[in-house]
Amino acid sequence: MRTLALPQEVKQWSLTALRDKLVKIGPKVVRHGRYVTFQLAEVAVPRTLFVEILRLIDQLRPKPAPT
Repeated sequence: MRTLALPQEVKQWSLTALRDKLVKIGPKVVRHGRYVTFQLAEVAVPRTLFVEILRLIDQLRPKPAPT
């Protein structure tokens, strides 16, 4: 995951740092109708960095075949 789904500016993070900052920060889960929102403390990971990590993870999934 470190090599495929991290932006260039945080490629040097250790797996421990990655776990601490992205997994163990304790997001608050808020549900509104059909949507689920994770509220994270921005001091752990800036919003732009988190969005970039999610975008890179999404690119790892195979795209569905056209029908």
